Amino acid sequence: MAESLREIRLFVAAYEERSFTAAANREHGTQSGVSQHIRKLEERFGVRLFSRDKGRVTPTPAGDAYYSRCVEMLRLHEATHQTMLMFGSGVSGDIAVGLMPTMTRVTLAPAMRRFIAAYPNVSVRVVEAFSPILTQSVLNGELDFAIVPSIPGRPGLKSQHFLTTHETLVSRLEPARHLKPVRLRTLGPLKLVLPSVANTRRTLIETYIASNSVQVERMLEMDSMMGTLDFVATSDWRTVVPAIMLAADIDRLPLSVQPIVDPVQPLDLVLIEPSSRVIVPPAAAFLELLREEAVRLNRFWTGYFEDEAPAA
Repeated sequence: MAESLREIRLFVAAYEERSFTAAANREHGTQSGVSQHIRKLEERFGVRLFSRDKGRVTPTPAGDAYYSRCVEMLRLHEATHQTMLMFGSGVSGDIAVGLMPTMTRVTLAPAMRRFIAAYPNVSVRVVEAFSPILTQSVLNGELDFAIVPSIPGRPGLKSQHFLTTHETLVSRLEPARHLKPVRLRTLGPLKLVLPSVANTRRTLIETYIASNSVQVERMLEMDSMMGTLDFVATSDWRTVVPAIMLAADIDRLPLSVQPIVDPVQPLDLVLIEPSSRVIVPPAAAFLELLREEAVRLNRFWTGYFEDEAPAA
């Protein structure tokens, strides 16, 4: 007996979440219903798909193999559906995308203006959040895609490189320092405002600090990027900000922005999407405009991130 798409999605959710309860929440079912469905599959195939131990479920080799086929079936179904929609009159529908503040501050607006003009019948919902929230929302099927810092591979997600930018040191305005490369280890003890550990960039920044003997006097956590910039502009605290975020109005900000060099600190951004779905045409069009605007803005920094003759 062939499985329905609903049954396939229940198995995929259980595999990706490693929990029947989480799978039920994700697919709006019940834990007992998911458990019963998995048990019926195992009876039908005559193999164990999951090992169960103290409330944890772990896929068996048979479960791994079945999952890969289920993902292929779901993607094929979605692609077929989208192909049929293309025969309709014009592009329409709803899309939802997830972006970090890094992308929403200067990249989103020009991309959105171009998209609205080209696709007036498409409704766009943009969710701004940090990477853990966006990642889970993509896994749950709530977002068509998200742009996040590079993350380890995770079941249920496809990822591909989107853009490489770099980190900068941001301080209150001192014209002599503005746009001058800087070695963090040559500065006195820094008072740094950083995002919380919920932000993927926090780990990357702390690793850089520890690996390069950067002295830190005090550290303050703020998960508001705009609030952080306002605070830094009026104090002796500093922060670390992705270069692309400041490219559009670099000379109008009450801030000194310095490329971090020797060594540079690149920030790789990736596109993540559900592995069992394909990006719908309107979302693909919006993604391409985001990429074009991001590349254009990031081009401003060409030549700045060189490990040569930095200034403190």
